[in-house]
Amino acid sequence: MRVLVVEDERKIAEALKLGLEAEGYQVVTAASGEEGFFCLNADYFDLMLLDLMLPGHDGLEVLQTLRAKGFTLPVLILTGRDTVEDRVLGLDSGADDYLVKPFAFPELLARIRLLLRRGRHETANVLTLADLELNLPTHQALRDGQLLDLTSREFELLEYLLRHQGHVVSREMLAHDVWKVRERSTPLDNVIDVNIARLRRKLDGPFPLKLIRTIRGVGFMATAEDDHAAAQ
Repeated sequence: MRVLVVEDERKIAEALKLGLEAEGYQVVTAASGEEGFFCLNADYFDLMLLDLMLPGHDGLEVLQTLRAKGFTLPVLILTGRDTVEDRVLGLDSGADDYLVKPFAFPELLARIRLLLRRGRHETANVLTLADLELNLPTHQALRDGQLLDLTSREFELLEYLLRHQGHVVSREMLAHDVWKVRERSTPLDNVIDVNIARLRRKLDGPFPLKLIRTIRGVGFMATAEDDHAAAQ
């Protein structure tokens, strides 16, 4: 699971990063709301830990903008503000949970596990993008009502892309989350590229609207936007 920590106090951010990585999470830190938005637009995260007292735009502004832009990832506020009014304002602004500093690290872990479990329980059984429908229980993929003949790996790859649709998926993410290897390698990159090419032929070949884009030097994106200057 990938966690974004938006915290301007360096020591706290580093402590959270070390502690969460020791529990098996992948952690990226950002020292401001602007940096946090950059990270969210460049990568995918399962959860955000958000401080309220940030330089520039404070945490509530960041949270409200986040929700207005359609980001649905769970957000856990970490803050020194401990009044009932602060808690209500944070939750009403779109936070999923609220934890007051200083806090016990085991409690933070428990709250993170709860939010991630809740997110998994709410996962849809059918993923869609434009005229594409991916039915997870039946393991079928339909494009404009036509059944696509996908291998198990191609189905898994497409599912991953759809779960991250609108966001760039790097080869490193695919290596870790789809192929289940800890470190990328050139041979594995070649395997990933071959599978992407095969999936693209089956998914996009017969249809005018292309759903898989290659973002040069970065990775791949599932999107229905009709703008493929970067696609291959």
